Amino acid sequence: MVLEESESPLNSNITAFALKAKVIYPINQKFRPLADGSSNPSLHENPKQAVLPNQVMETSTSGSLGSLSQGDKEDCSSSTTIHSTTSDDRFQARAFLKVTSFPEVLTCESFDVKLCLCSLILKDLMLLDTELRKEKHVMFSQVLKIQLTDFYHKKKITDDLFKKILLIQENDFEELQKQLDCRLQNTEMSGAHNSEYQTLEDLERKEREYSEHIIDNMEAFWKQTDKAQQAFLDQSKCSSAKATKIMMDLTEKMIAVESLLSESQDLQAMDIQERLFNWELVVKMIDSLKSYIPEECKCRLNIVSNILDNLTVKNNLSVRQKEELLTDLHKAFWEQLAHFSNECIQQSKDLILKRLECRAKKREEFKQRQKAEQGSLLSKTFYNENVHDFLKAYHELLEKHRQAQWELEEEDDCESTEAVADLHKELYSKASLALAELVTELFLQTLPVVTGLSVRECELLKEEWQENLVPQLEKWEAHRQRRWKLFQEQLLQEKKLWIKEYALSAVMQMHLSEKQEKIIQGVVSRLGCLSDESVNYILQKHRLLLCSVLRRLTLRRVGMAVLARMRLSRKKSLLQELREQHTLQEGSSPCQDEDQWQLQKAVESHILEEEEKLEEETQQTHLEFHQQLVTEIQEALQFLQQHMEQVIGQTLLQHARREAGKKSSDDGQDFKERLVEAAVESVYGTSNNINRLVQNYYQQLGKITEDYEGKKLQQLKSLQAERGERNRLRKKQENELALKEKQTKGLLNISSAVHQRMVLQQKKVLAQFELQQQIRLESLKQKLLGLHHLETELENQLREAEQDFVSELAALARVPVAVKKKPSKRSKPAGEKTKRKTFQLPESADKDDSQENIQEPPGLSSGLCRERLQSPQEGETEPRKNSKLLKKRGNR
Repeated sequence: MVLEESESPLNSNITAFALKAKVIYPINQKFRPLADGSSNPSLHENPKQAVLPNQVMETSTSGSLGSLSQGDKEDCSSSTTIHSTTSDDRFQARAFLKVTSFPEVLTCESFDVKLCLCSLILKDLMLLDTELRKEKHVMFSQVLKIQLTDFYHKKKITDDLFKKILLIQENDFEELQKQLDCRLQNTEMSGAHNSEYQTLEDLERKEREYSEHIIDNMEAFWKQTDKAQQAFLDQSKCSSAKATKIMMDLTEKMIAVESLLSESQDLQAMDIQERLFNWELVVKMIDSLKSYIPEECKCRLNIVSNILDNLTVKNNLSVRQKEELLTDLHKAFWEQLAHFSNECIQQSKDLILKRLECRAKKREEFKQRQKAEQGSLLSKTFYNENVHDFLKAYHELLEKHRQAQWELEEEDDCESTEAVADLHKELYSKASLALAELVTELFLQTLPVVTGLSVRECELLKEEWQENLVPQLEKWEAHRQRRWKLFQEQLLQEKKLWIKEYALSAVMQMHLSEKQEKIIQGVVSRLGCLSDESVNYILQKHRLLLCSVLRRLTLRRVGMAVLARMRLSRKKSLLQELREQHTLQEGSSPCQDEDQWQLQKAVESHILEEEEKLEEETQQTHLEFHQQLVTEIQEALQFLQQHMEQVIGQTLLQHARREAGKKSSDDGQDFKERLVEAAVESVYGTSNNINRLVQNYYQQLGKITEDYEGKKLQQLKSLQAERGERNRLRKKQENELALKEKQTKGLLNISSAVHQRMVLQQKKVLAQFELQQQIRLESLKQKLLGLHHLETELENQLREAEQDFVSELAALARVPVAVKKKPSKRSKPAGEKTKRKTFQLPESADKDDSQENIQEPPGLSSGLCRERLQSPQEGETEPRKNSKLLKKRGNR
């Protein structure tokens, strides 16, 4: 509370009573309120001030005309009601002006300034997001075009196909953009009762819905890119390995694009935040210029009031005459102030309107030049070898355009601010002269008539008024400088908090990225059957989507910080005013009496109470936005998981098709069928010989499967024993750790808080869980490797037995078989690369009767081997079929 040095003890008591009782009326007002709390409405109301929709009726700090005769501003008195819940709800529903550029803020009410500035920051963040999204779309289109051009030059696709793929992709992206624009327009129109004003509640809702639309658009974009890539690969009909390489190449290039966009977004978001603080400094300076005329009016009136009080004490003036003179002078000052204030506002609006029209023209010309430069770069031909050169050149060009646009706006904002400041200074000079003329008229024309004093005595009173005015104005200027310094300190504190929040966000983003990378690597490691190229493609694809999601969430976090700042702006401003008033009072009154000292203590206690409440609400607000951010992160990661499930599923499907293609090409099923038919028709095979051959083959199969089951059981027992030993060692370590914890538990209970113990317990449980998961995974890996080894050995033995059976059958029946050419090394099955076992079949009694050696084509029994791997019993199906045919031939 600003208390004048000349204030009487009565005024001090009234001030203290008003503070304790939270009575809201001007404390040092010369004209006291009436018994019902009302005062002269003509002195305190501004009939030309329109009430905004849903607006909370509060007095402006610098624009209040009723502050002419007040020792305090009404906002300071009303600041005792900061933490009213109803007031909070009304504040969020309070409408403030929609602005599209910074110069428009210079004409806003001081109460709305911070809200308007923050809304501009949100608008800049949205514009940045839009520009980077368009840049990403263009870059993907160009990368795909370069890839298609490379295939076209190699004659792998036709010209019609080349144009068709590009046209489809372009149309799909245009459709995506139309859908997004439509949804954003619906969001903008919903809840818009007045197109000129907006509320904080509506702004929070729009930001939330905008984020949802952008995440959906991102999901649709990546689905569309996958669709475009797949269509391109299907039409080009390239091999599976080549397709994987192409998709890997496109993914790596888009990761480079995301890296460029992420770096650019971080730098520009910080610039936008820095711009907010610069804007607040400029607005504070203009607000200070606006307060010049009211403060000078107050100083002049106070001095005149003191002089008239002295005349009243000397009986040169009656109390009634003094009140009438002050009322008339107050009214004249108010009329002059209203005139100059309205003129200042109107001229400022006209000036800014003209500058905004010029800015719009400059911006349009600037956009045309930018579009021409971008078109020139996109029209150049780039090849697959220099894609990164194109990405770098295009990104640098857009960065150059954004920087030029930024500098153009900064320059125009600076010029507009200087023009408005000059206008305020000019009107201040005129208003000061007009007020001086009113005072001169009072002293030289009115007082001689009313008091009967001579003109010379009245001139001396005027000189006394002028002498007293100078120190009053100097005192007010000193207060203004101290206020400015306090404001800068408070802004510096907010900057530090902003930097801390940014660092915290970076740590959270890194933690989220590492966690997701660990999850996808665990998923890939559990698959175990994919090639290195497929695994790298899955990891790269996941990294690309994760970069895109994190970049969007980072910008959303910045927007949430701005919204939190808006929600807390009113209470921070009022609390800052309390601190300023308290600091100024301490500096202006070094010697205080008992009442003033008690009043200072009460104010300090009140400030501490409000600081605690503001801190509590700040934490509550940040917690609310943090929970909302966590919800959006979970939704975005859900999209990431679903998309990666599709990618992994497609990769597994392609892998299965490749494996099936390899095995089906090596089946040799046609040859086996021809061999059986030839053996049936042969006259050399007898029933006994064929039965003996089949029985030997069955015996060999039974021995092989029996050995396999024995080895499998032995290996499972060995693995179970190893796992039991590991569990025993782990439990022993856990018991040792638990014993140590019990020994230090008493010390921990004394030295640590409950929260710290909960955190330690949480870390312990998570560590145990991760360790158990790792042990299970290692055990399953060992089991899988062991079984895979046994199955490979079983497959080789079954293949050897079948090959021997077929060779002996062909030799016994003396069937001439055409020898196939050995397949190339590329088409050799994996089983042929394995060295043959030393297991020997018992020779047939009739083997010596064979007259020709029949060479067996390689890969004859791969189909049967695949069946036996699925079920050992299925391996007997084909021999049984063959043996039945052979027995029929023997009986015949």
